[in-house]
Amino acid sequence: MKITRLETLFVKPRWLFLKIHTDEGIVGLGEPIVEGRAQTVAAAVHEIGRYLIGQDPRRIEHHWQAIYRGQFYRGGPVLCSALSGIEHALWDITGKWLGQPVYNLLGGATRDRIRMYGWVHGSTYGDYIESAKVSAGAGFTALKFGLIGAVDIVDNLTVVEENVERFAQLRETVGKQVDIGIDFHGRVSPAMAVRLAKALEPYYPMFIEEPVLPENVDTMVTVARSTTIPIATGERLFTKWGFREVLEKQAAIILQPDLSHAGGILECKKIAAMAECYYAGIAPHCPLGPIALAACLQLDACIPNFLAQEHVTTGVGYLKEPFQIVDGYIPLPTKPGLGIELDEEALADKLDDGSWETPRLWHRDGSVADW
Repeated sequence: MKITRLETLFVKPRWLFLKIHTDEGIVGLGEPIVEGRAQTVAAAVHEIGRYLIGQDPRRIEHHWQAIYRGQFYRGGPVLCSALSGIEHALWDITGKWLGQPVYNLLGGATRDRIRMYGWVHGSTYGDYIESAKVSAGAGFTALKFGLIGAVDIVDNLTVVEENVERFAQLRETVGKQVDIGIDFHGRVSPAMAVRLAKALEPYYPMFIEEPVLPENVDTMVTVARSTTIPIATGERLFTKWGFREVLEKQAAIILQPDLSHAGGILECKKIAAMAECYYAGIAPHCPLGPIALAACLQLDACIPNFLAQEHVTTGVGYLKEPFQIVDGYIPLPTKPGLGIELDEEALADKLDDGSWETPRLWHRDGSVADW
């Protein structure tokens, strides 16, 4: 079997889909994307495609090594995301060729269903409460929401109190049986992260995600040592090498590799194995489309230290058979490869030019804030 063509599709609202075609008619799906940089990643995919055309798609590890290590410059969000989406598609082809879901090729299932967590959205306290009620009523046992706006290096007491009050109201709404994570999104200085974590502790957060930016692991260690709340990070880390220091310094106990950024399915399984040595859990990051979610589910199915899976779509309007969430879980996928098929007719109305950009965030004085 040989690869004949790589096809990229810009898809609303901000996604990039990949199809890898073969001479045997098997087409693999992947989702290579950096949010706000779809056009850049698409260009990288096609540059890498010059190496892949004519290759056997089943030599996944070999191609991963050739793409990642075969050039002088390696790593980073663009190149790793292009590689990740390509890797998804190679696994999809291989699974379809063998008639097996990807997780069966990676050791088999370690669970019968996959726990999902949903986002709590809104612009007011009331919105957040209603969103949490809907999610809890649908059977979700885990939720997540983000901090309010930008946070200064040293900010006032109101910022702390508003965020804590919102968390307290959510906790009261959903009760003690539902886990609630809070995403600091790397917007917070170490000093403010420590203050916020201390104030949040009485309400038992499931985790604090990206309490500080991941560029300086020692600052995350400072926050982790200051609180009993588990620290989560990883959506902006790439490959096993990017996670090494986080684990060695025990800066986080929950890792959130993004399978569309960190190197793909097998690379994230390797990251999960590293995390297992440190008794750390895996909660894959996935604010992306249905192909990315399908790749995540294959990993979730076969690792022993899985915690919960983020999602923003079940694929309605994109997949012929969207994922079904039952009591907060998705049943184990059973179809070959990634287990999905695009709804080409519906997808035709969702094609875009890839020009979506991440909105910028500003401090009160007009200076740039970390998004």
